[in-house]
Amino acid sequence: MISLLISFAVLIIGYLIYGKVTEKIFAPDDRLTPAIAINDGVDCVPMKTWKAFLVQLLNIAGTGPIFGALMGAVFGPVVFLWIVFGSILGGAVHDYMSGMISSRHEGASIAELSGTYLGKVAKWIMRVFSVVLLVLCGTVFVTSPAGLLDRLTPDWMNGTFWAVVILVYYLLATLLPIDKLIGKLYPIFGVLLIVMAAAVIGGIIFSGGKYTIPEISLQNLHPDGTPIWPYMFITVACGAVSGFHATQSPMIAKCIKSEK
Repeated sequence: MISLLISFAVLIIGYLIYGKVTEKIFAPDDRLTPAIAINDGVDCVPMKTWKAFLVQLLNIAGTGPIFGALMGAVFGPVVFLWIVFGSILGGAVHDYMSGMISSRHEGASIAELSGTYLGKVAKWIMRVFSVVLLVLCGTVFVTSPAGLLDRLTPDWMNGTFWAVVILVYYLLATLLPIDKLIGKLYPIFGVLLIVMAAAVIGGIIFSGGKYTIPEISLQNLHPDGTPIWPYMFITVACGAVSGFHATQSPMIAKCIKSEK
């Protein structure tokens, strides 16, 4: 449990100190954001700060970070170090910077930003890479939730049923203005995610010792002897730093009402 509490403390300190350093380097100001300057009623729509936060939280904390952290846990408590320091030094800065740069380029995607700064070849490479990445991630984000819901619902609501439901939702979320579906459902799901995380922590604390969290150690506890380097860093990529997140940050960059 001490490992978990220390991890929380380091994350908070990282936010307060390293977050300020990052903010100072980027220097957000009072310029008009795409939500205000463009406001097309579809993608560029002003959104309340707390809603934007919860949508971004859900964008970067879906099944990937959950499954990755669970699979990474087999390496032992050393995974705490990668998740915590990876999130602070890599993931948080990466997601913040990609979103803010997008905001200053009328909400442009990562592929378009790559073209702006690295040329046409880089833009097309990133376009192809983004499509492949999103197809792969989309497949995982359909099959994994469908499989979980299949276990929690009646037999007639099987994996195929839930896969169709999720695909229909994806289609509607893509076609409808962001504030009509995503802006309404994602904040709810974001709150549920926070409540579930708090419930798990509460269950561990008040389990009377039935469930415990091992203390931080550099020892490799993987049952198959899989080496920590590089496998743990790939397994827990989405729980620390992930290129996929950079494709999601511009979505909220189009909705923030102020850079600050």
